[in-house]
Amino acid sequence: MPELVVGLGLRPGTSADRIVAVVRKVLGFNQISCLATIDRRATESGLLGAAAELGVPIRSYTAAELAEVPVPNPDSRTVAAVGTASVAEAAAILAAEGGTLVVPKRTVHGVVIAAAQRDAPPTERHRIADDYGCTLS
Repeated sequence: MPELVVGLGLRPGTSADRIVAVVRKVLGFNQISCLATIDRRATESGLLGAAAELGVPIRSYTAAELAEVPVPNPDSRTVAAVGTASVAEAAAILAAEGGTLVVPKRTVHGVVIAAAQRDAPPTERHRIADDYGCTLS
């Protein structure tokens, strides 16, 4: 299976253990190429610890960059909180260089997670989405 790019939305102070647990709960032990989020969370100790434990880099984007990405599940509360309608989905898509969202956002233990994949053929995208119980339109 190709590597997944993981987009995360999280509150300040979220622990590395919680982030890693959520990634593993949602994505299992699939290969991950990076964690992606909004720039104001990129230096959170929990996110830095999770990236170190998973052995991946962190990619971060400004609210303005994230706001430019069309996403299937925008949220007005997220706009009010951070200035963009999406963090997890938009960050995953950006870090996947415009790839396809294969795991739409879901919230687990207070962490919002989404995953995208770079350049997957359509049949592979649907198979991956099926593996995670998701439907692609």
